[in-house]
Amino acid sequence: MKPETLHPTRRDFLATLALAGAALPLTSLAAEKTAAAAAKPAKASAPIGPTTIHVFSKPLHTMSHTEAAKLIASCGYGGIDYTVRKAQGHVLPEKVTEDLPRAIDAARAAGLKVEMITTDITSVREPHTETLLRTAAKHGVKFYRLGNWNYDTKLGVLGTIEKLKPTLNELAALNASLGIHGAIQNHAGTRIGGAVWDLYHLLKDIDPRALGVQYDIRHGTVEGAQSWPLQLRVLAPWIRCTDMKDFKWTQSPGKAVIDNVPLGEGIVPHDAYFKLVKELGIGGPISMHLEYAPFEKPPASLSAADRVTQMTALMKKDLAVLKGLMAKNGVA
Repeated sequence: MKPETLHPTRRDFLATLALAGAALPLTSLAAEKTAAAAAKPAKASAPIGPTTIHVFSKPLHTMSHTEAAKLIASCGYGGIDYTVRKAQGHVLPEKVTEDLPRAIDAARAAGLKVEMITTDITSVREPHTETLLRTAAKHGVKFYRLGNWNYDTKLGVLGTIEKLKPTLNELAALNASLGIHGAIQNHAGTRIGGAVWDLYHLLKDIDPRALGVQYDIRHGTVEGAQSWPLQLRVLAPWIRCTDMKDFKWTQSPGKAVIDNVPLGEGIVPHDAYFKLVKELGIGGPISMHLEYAPFEKPPASLSAADRVTQMTALMKKDLAVLKGLMAKNGVA
């Protein structure tokens, strides 16, 4: 397919972006429901069918699409969450029309789904945004993770949030036109989404079907050690996909460092989390993040073959732990 065929209405679409604020939320009913989200527990949309557990492909980006897919399938997972971005990208944005279909074909040949991808998109006006999303939607991707925004110290916290809202409205309008969901990850730290409550103020007037949150309980625990249930309750209507990982604190006087560990070996309250997930009706695909050695920072002495052997065993172990937690708490 020629690249220009992916943009049949590009001029018309960009010309109407200024109207996105008037067009959103997409339904008044959604606005009425989400306006009360902070006041009482809110129900997310009921999950449809069993949850597909994907593997975030970041630590496997040096493998080919076929090699990564075969490894993930051999460990018992149901999908692959490809990185479609410049940093450690399994698919580079500038090659998305050719390489994303190939990557998805490799996954499907191994029996995997590709319901979600990870991007560094932060605006519809970036060079590859529309092409990337049109290609992804055409090939069955339902969810994509957005990139990151930093707070502007000159504007302040609230000023930055207000400045970003038109950008999110434009993204929501494009997503709605393509039938794909964009999600902001709550990532620990000082970027937008780290505090988590800021995401509510950004999204409260946007239809959750178009734009929302990829909730990460590991990052939620880092920033909201005991208050994370409040985060989950207020954001539930916008959560359509989630991340899974674990960590512990390594402490010394006046300092605590995050140490990522295999699932179930850290301090993330997974049982309490899945109980609340079930109560709130949160569903959608899960992305398993593998951010500990040998997935990240493998020892220099470790051979490529031995690294794959170790990764295989750990991927199987993490999946067994996750499935056990979900079954224990009645999450399909």
